[in-house]
Amino acid sequence: MAQLISVVLALGLVFLAFSPICFCGKTTGGYLYPQFYDRSCPKAREIVHSIVAKAVAKEARMAASLLRLHFHDCFVKGCDASVLLDSTGSIVSEKGSNPNRNSLRGFEVIDEIKSALEKECPQTVSCADIMALSARDSTVLTGGPSWEVPLGRRDARGASLSGSNSNIPAPNNTFQTILTKFKLKGLNVVDLVALSGSHTIGNARCTSFRQRLYNQSGNGKPDYSLQQSFAAQLRTRCPRSGGDQNLFLLDFASPKKFDNSYFKNILASKGLLSSDQVLLTKNEASMELVKKYAESNELFFEQFSKSMVKMGNISPLTGSRGEIRKGCRKINS
Repeated sequence: MAQLISVVLALGLVFLAFSPICFCGKTTGGYLYPQFYDRSCPKAREIVHSIVAKAVAKEARMAASLLRLHFHDCFVKGCDASVLLDSTGSIVSEKGSNPNRNSLRGFEVIDEIKSALEKECPQTVSCADIMALSARDSTVLTGGPSWEVPLGRRDARGASLSGSNSNIPAPNNTFQTILTKFKLKGLNVVDLVALSGSHTIGNARCTSFRQRLYNQSGNGKPDYSLQQSFAAQLRTRCPRSGGDQNLFLLDFASPKKFDNSYFKNILASKGLLSSDQVLLTKNEASMELVKKYAESNELFFEQFSKSMVKMGNISPLTGSRGEIRKGCRKINS
């Protein structure tokens, strides 16, 4: 008996020694860990990376689009690929929500990755995990930090249009509203400032910041926290009416490079969105973080990686919950 106990203990210690402790995210019903597909689909990460790399080489903007797709997914019902579902009889798609309509993109890249993975290892890799890996790869491909992505998420069998409309922070939300939306997902002010740094790449539409140029507080006056010559430049392509879809660089200093210049722009009162500039003007803790990240690219990269892992752990479906979709746009029949 004593011998049996010692064998069991020894096996337990061996298991602990090889358990992926560092990058596990404890979730209801199971763990997420980077090695999840090592046996069931060993080429999964390689396949995702090669298709994301091809897409970003073709269009640099796609990196920001894939990063945003993961963010807009996680903030609704958790990181469960609900954002990818098209409308059907029983499902109202999140693609039609205010934050997503005419702006969320990258769906075709996810489809291409899913198709390649289905050929390699059918019904094994979830759409939710594809998005988490794509977000990391997009960051790395544009010069940003890398991190180990915990894996093992499963896909939702439903979507939430109302959740998409109410849970995703909007460009014109107050600082407090944005912070509350982050806190409701288990994220804090450090995560808010670090993750906002993803605006170092990508574009925003005129409609996302027009109020700053003409009528910030409903009194017919512009937002005076926006540097005035920069505002004048923006007005040339973002008129009072029309031009809603005109695109503007979120980080004019180094638009295709993932770096800390976004924070330097904010310090110069040249954050494009109101939600960017309020990080400096409306809260002391966030102001200090903006200054720190503007000073140190290394510090920003380190925190961005941690916050991305944390965001990727928001309410995933694990174990037997959800499913592994055969195609990312519809649930399995």
